[in-house]
Amino acid sequence: MKADIHPDYHFITVKMTDGTTYDVRSTWGKEGDTMSLDIDPSVHPAWTGGSAKLMDTGGRVSKFKNKYAGLGF
Repeated sequence: MKADIHPDYHFITVKMTDGTTYDVRSTWGKEGDTMSLDIDPSVHPAWTGGSAKLMDTGGRVSKFKNKYAGLGF
């Protein structure tokens, strides 16, 4: 195995949309960084059977609806 070709593997904190956090090992960011999720498995329709509503934290859903309002979305 070649030396120094693998990315740094360290602990980060993942913050879910409901505010809960957990620590996970990742190559994303730096040691101790926090990744905030806009959509996670607890609110995504693919994992909830469509029963959960998307939380529009960044205005993306409303921006999409305004852009495509006349197309029936």
